[in-house]
Amino acid sequence: MGAPGRPHSGARREGEPALKLLFAGTPAPAVPSLEALLASDHEVVAVLTRPDARAGRGRREVRSPVAVRADEAGIPVLQPPSPRDPAFLEQFAALGVDCAPVVAYGALVPPAALGIPTHGWVNLHFSLLPAWRGAAPVQHAVMAGDEVTGAATFRLEQGLDTGPVYGVVTEPVGPRDTAGDLLERLAVSGAGLLVATLDGIADGSLQPVPQPAEGVSLAPKVETADGAVDWSLPAHVVDRRVRGVTPAPGAWTTWRGDRLRLGPVEPLPTSLGLEPGQVSVGPSGVLVGTGRGSVRLGQVQPAGKRMLPAADWARGARPVDGERVGA
Repeated sequence: MGAPGRPHSGARREGEPALKLLFAGTPAPAVPSLEALLASDHEVVAVLTRPDARAGRGRREVRSPVAVRADEAGIPVLQPPSPRDPAFLEQFAALGVDCAPVVAYGALVPPAALGIPTHGWVNLHFSLLPAWRGAAPVQHAVMAGDEVTGAATFRLEQGLDTGPVYGVVTEPVGPRDTAGDLLERLAVSGAGLLVATLDGIADGSLQPVPQPAEGVSLAPKVETADGAVDWSLPAHVVDRRVRGVTPAPGAWTTWRGDRLRLGPVEPLPTSLGLEPGQVSVGPSGVLVGTGRGSVRLGQVQPAGKRMLPAADWARGARPVDGERVGA
């Protein structure tokens, strides 16, 4: 595996970086953290990110947002097929980093890598741990109707988001927030928390605290199937579930046998006599009945077409009395 990272001496000379870092991250929400670290007293000596992936109609290889930003900054980019790869572990050890901050890297860090940096791996997670441990904490917080969430930094260990916590920031969940809206804000506030955490580690003023045993909840990855709307649920639950899967993987239902993608909806307290899934088009817009109350559709996307206002869709679709979505 190679030699462990160099010991951190505590005091540092003027002009010397506080900590030498390997930054691990892949998607766009990790970029604000990389930006904040590049502007800090710490030195990012390399970036670890997932390999280039094929995307789009042409299936061309695309670099991750973190890799693109690292390229712009002239930072070496490491893209092993797996962080278990022996060649990567040897290369990582040779860097002699003090700490490895990680934000949504997208692969499990193996035990062989956890012990290489002097101060381990510090994970920025977008929830108030121990709530919403797992791959999709922001989506689950919105779907559950949480009024407050946040971000936490913790020392990575083998368990799923179980390590001791360094610090947290809180963030209110607005009544119309989508998961994308909330994650965008948390990515920025979390970046500040990550830098402050590394500052505290560097000067010895910060020690992690074990997570409480109570209040644990899990946030597994949200799949495409999870975006299917269950119209038998109450309108306020349909609303937050749609917002929770927006923009990805996206909410959807079916219409005349084809998939119909949905943007955020507006919950209404009354059903107006509509059965679950029943569509009504009128001066109030395009309404759909639920198990309790109804919702007003906003944007919709028919199969193979672009997103458009629900009223425009209805003019072309011409729902007949009693016709339903999701049937």
